[in-house]
Amino acid sequence: MRRYLHVLRLFWSAAISAELEYRVNFVLSTLSSLGNLAGSFFALFLFYRTGYSFAGWKWEEALVVLGVFTVLQGFSTTFLVPNLNRIVDHVQQGTLDFVLLKPISSQFWLSARTVSPWGLPDLIFGGILLGYAGSKLSLDITNYFLSAIPLFFGMISLYSLWFILGAMSIWFVKIYNVTEVLRGLLEAGRYPMVAYPSAYRFFFTFVVPVAFLTTVPAEAMLGRVQLGWIVGAGILATVLLFVSIRFWRFALRFYTSASS
Repeated sequence: MRRYLHVLRLFWSAAISAELEYRVNFVLSTLSSLGNLAGSFFALFLFYRTGYSFAGWKWEEALVVLGVFTVLQGFSTTFLVPNLNRIVDHVQQGTLDFVLLKPISSQFWLSARTVSPWGLPDLIFGGILLGYAGSKLSLDITNYFLSAIPLFFGMISLYSLWFILGAMSIWFVKIYNVTEVLRGLLEAGRYPMVAYPSAYRFFFTFVVPVAFLTTVPAEAMLGRVQLGWIVGAGILATVLLFVSIRFWRFALRFYTSASS
């Protein structure tokens, strides 16, 4: 474990140093994140401006869901996109050979090789939005700690799903469209699940677990989630992580070097 932490520190320090050579990108990323958040905020406002509200969700409570979604988006931009989207390139160019030869886990290398600071604006804006909504709802620090547990499980689940799709590039090289479909489906997490018809709620809970990514952490922060949902989020995260590890090992049996 100590060796992996040391390698991770080297990876990320080098990646951040390289990215900060283009500091104007951070400004552009901040403006882009602010624009996306403003668009989401405005779309949510259109629902509530006439007195309409999602069943059981006040305006400030819906903002909690949007805040959790924004944090997850920042997590994806910072850690998942710069790493997992490159698995396809490694397979196409044959550079996966060099990854497999390294004396560390290939899944760890592919998942943590780099980090992008351009996701920090989403993390910051999401945190600010959660703080604002929490102050309006008179939430205390305990509520935030409670929501951190299912939010962490949601991050693990999101990583596992993304990595499984990336691993499929060993069979289907042009897998970019599939990851974009996944990102599109995750956009449903901007709003509470009750905003969707029953069939959609079932799909976003048990097929593509969007509900476990945003709505469950939001309900935990609001202090009204049932323990079974948190346990379910933990089980889902554990199962998906295990499946991603086993699936990667299975996929490597079919990997044929593109460089040889």
